[in-house]
Amino acid sequence: MAPDATHAEQPIDSDDLEIAYIGGGSRQWAPNLIQDLALSEFDGHVRLYDTNQEAAETNAEFGNWVQDDPAATAEWSYEAVADLDDALDGADAVILSTQYDPRDTFVHDLRIPKEYGIYGAVAATIGPGGIFRAMRTIPVFRRFAAAIRENCPDAWVFNYTNPVHFVTRALYDEYPDINALGLCHEVLGTRWHLAMLAEEELGMDAERADVEVNVKGINHFTWVDEARCKGVDLWPLLHELKDGERGSKRFTYDDLKDDSVFTDNWQVTWELFRRFGVLPAAGDRHLIEYATSFIADGQDSLNHWGVRRTDADYRAKHWTPAESKQTTNVEGWMEGEREFELESSGEEFLDILEGLTGDGPYVTNVNLPNSGQVSDIEQGPVVETNAVVRDNQVKPVNAGGFPRPVRSMVQGHVDTIETIVEAARTGDVDLAFQGFSIDDQVQTLTPDESRELFGELFAAEAEFLDDWNVDESEVLATADTFDA
Repeated sequence: MAPDATHAEQPIDSDDLEIAYIGGGSRQWAPNLIQDLALSEFDGHVRLYDTNQEAAETNAEFGNWVQDDPAATAEWSYEAVADLDDALDGADAVILSTQYDPRDTFVHDLRIPKEYGIYGAVAATIGPGGIFRAMRTIPVFRRFAAAIRENCPDAWVFNYTNPVHFVTRALYDEYPDINALGLCHEVLGTRWHLAMLAEEELGMDAERADVEVNVKGINHFTWVDEARCKGVDLWPLLHELKDGERGSKRFTYDDLKDDSVFTDNWQVTWELFRRFGVLPAAGDRHLIEYATSFIADGQDSLNHWGVRRTDADYRAKHWTPAESKQTTNVEGWMEGEREFELESSGEEFLDILEGLTGDGPYVTNVNLPNSGQVSDIEQGPVVETNAVVRDNQVKPVNAGGFPRPVRSMVQGHVDTIETIVEAARTGDVDLAFQGFSIDDQVQTLTPDESRELFGELFAAEAEFLDDWNVDESEVLATADTFDA
C-alpha cells in the first residue's frame, strides 16, 4: 500500500508568512531559527509564545536586532505573545520546541535510574528518563494540538521537541488531521558522516547533500539499507570498513574524559552493522538506549564503546548560558560582549518550507504516522523515513521493512510508545507503568525494583505530572518510594 501524503487545504503565502513559535523562549533553537530566517528568501512575522514570558521577550528583541545586520537578506519582525491562542491565530506554520527546566526534571531522569544500575547515556527519548519526559510532555502537546485545531487548522506544524516519536504521535492522537512533522538531525549527521567517509576513503569531493540513504525506523533508532554518494554505492565500502581499524576501536574513561558528550565515535554503529547487516542512522549515544546490551555494565560499558554519559550536572549547567557551550547567550551578542556573525544553523526547516511553497521537490527524513512507508510495523505509530516535500504536500517514501531481529527491536519500542500514548489519553498511571515495564532498560530490573523506580521518578517530578490520575493508581499506592 502506498503511504498517504500529509497536505494542507490552504497553500502558504510565501510573501508574508505568519509563524507561531511555541517555546519561543528557547535558548538554542529560537536563536538558530532567527538567524536562518534572516538569511532566507522569505519575509514575515514571528509570534513567540512561552510560559517564560521574559525569555520570549528577549528572543523577540534579539530577532528584531538581527534584522539590522548588514548580512540579513529577508525582512522579519518578532513579538512575544502572552496568550497561546493569540500566538496561533491564523498561523501558516507552527514550531514546537519546548522543555521544562532540566534542573527540576531532566536531572531526576538521569540521577534516579542510575541508582538502580541503569546508565542511560542521554535519557531524553526512551528508557526510564525518556518515558517520564514523554509522560510530562504528552498532555501539554495534546493541548497544543487542540489549540491548533481551533486557531490554525491548516498550519504546517514542525515539532523539534523530544521525545519526537512520543509527542508527534500525541499531536495526531489529539487532532488526526493535523499537518505535523517530527524533525530531527540525527539522520542528517549520518549523511554527513557518510560524506566524510566518501572523501577520506574514496577520494570524492562530497558533502551531506550528495549522500542519499533509504532510512526507516523510529526516531533515534533509524536504520539505513542503501547509501549512495553522487550515485556511487557506498555499501561495499561500509562492509570493508566495519571489519577494519576504523570499525574496531575501543576506549577507556581516560580516553574520553576531555571529549564532548556529543562526540560520536561510531563504534556502536559499526557493531550493530556487523551484527545485523543494516546501518544504524543515529548517534551512538542514542542507539545504546535502544540496543541496551551496550550499557549492560554501566559506565565502563559506555566508555568501552566510545560514549560519554550526559550526567545530571551537565544538564543543570546546560540550562544556564553563562555555564554552557551549547546554550546561546543572545544578551551577550546584543550587548557587545560577544562577537556576532550571522550564519546558517544547517537545519532543514527552511528547505522544507521552500518545498512546501513550491520550490521543490525536496527529500529529507521526517517523522509521520505509519501509513505503509515502513512495511512490517503496524499502521498508526510514528515512524521515521524519507519523504518528498512539494507544493503544500509531504509524502513519505516507501522504505520497506527490516531484517527480523531489527524489526523485533524496533517493534518492542513501538509497543512502549503506543502504550504510553494510550495511557495519556485518560491519565491512566497503571497503564503507563505497563509501558514503562516493557522498556528494555527497565527489564534489567526485578518487578519490585521497576515499581520502586517508577514511584521514585513520579514522586520527584509530581508537579509536572498533574494530568495523571494519581489517586486511582495501584502501582503508586504500593510503591514505597512514592508518598502521595
